[in-house]
Amino acid sequence: MAKLPDFEALAIFAKVVELRSFAAAASELALSKATVSKAVSRLEERLGTRLFNRTSRRLALTDAGQKLSERAGRLLADGEAAENEALAQSVVPRGLVRLAVPMTFGVRELAPLLPEFLQAYPEVSVDLHLSDAIVDLIGEGFDAGLRIARLPDSSLIARRLCPMPRYTVAAPSYLKKYGRPTHPMHLAEHRCFGYAYLSGGGVWHYTNASGEQVSVRPDGQLRVNNGEAVMPALLAGLGIADLPEFIVGDAIASGEVEVILKGWTQPEAAVHLVTPPGGPRPARVEVLADFLASHFARGQKK
Repeated sequence: MAKLPDFEALAIFAKVVELRSFAAAASELALSKATVSKAVSRLEERLGTRLFNRTSRRLALTDAGQKLSERAGRLLADGEAAENEALAQSVVPRGLVRLAVPMTFGVRELAPLLPEFLQAYPEVSVDLHLSDAIVDLIGEGFDAGLRIARLPDSSLIARRLCPMPRYTVAAPSYLKKYGRPTHPMHLAEHRCFGYAYLSGGGVWHYTNASGEQVSVRPDGQLRVNNGEAVMPALLAGLGIADLPEFIVGDAIASGEVEVILKGWTQPEAAVHLVTPPGGPRPARVEVLADFLASHFARGQKK
């Protein structure tokens, strides 16, 4: 009779991968570091391959470890979800939530909310990862992420939190010097700033009231991988930018920049909370999702 899989060792391995540390995994699991190390060694012996390359300063997955990590992570998540579902409302949310969020939105909009959340749920901790790059939630061990875009079809579970309009804008000094575009095709004649992670590969899409659709690929002197980095050059009158409201809204309100192409709209974007698939989410993720949904819904009513 074949032996059952070593579920305990697989779960401990997944936790080490998630936290990138034997010591951190031991602390979160309330085990000794020796117990965690022995479990991983037991798994390596059983599989006949090394899962980590260890040095005094770094812990890196081997190819075999990388391939196993996703399945082990799902196993751990499924186990946690099964327990949470069984315990239902009697479970107090606890543990670590690894959350990936775009840089500027995270600093401006999310970080100010965290004190209230952490006070409400003292047994939940948050590991906030800030980057505009599209993070592989499953491959990199994240519990959830915020994405601001029109979401493509994927296996991820998405919860829409609030709309996030984009505006094509320029400083008055730029418009005075180079003129005001009145049709999206005019952008090809202007200096425009690019954004590395724009969905659609740097193409700006527009539709007018009559249903005309136009797609343009603007070009200019500056391309960035964080939208806020455009603002100094934009305010200096060096080009045209297409930015979300949370970055450029204050500058529009103050008159530092002006919205152009007002007869044209862009595809609707929104802030979404995305989580990996696989059944019920852990309570710690569920309460964070509900907290953010409630806050951003209130923000839209103001």
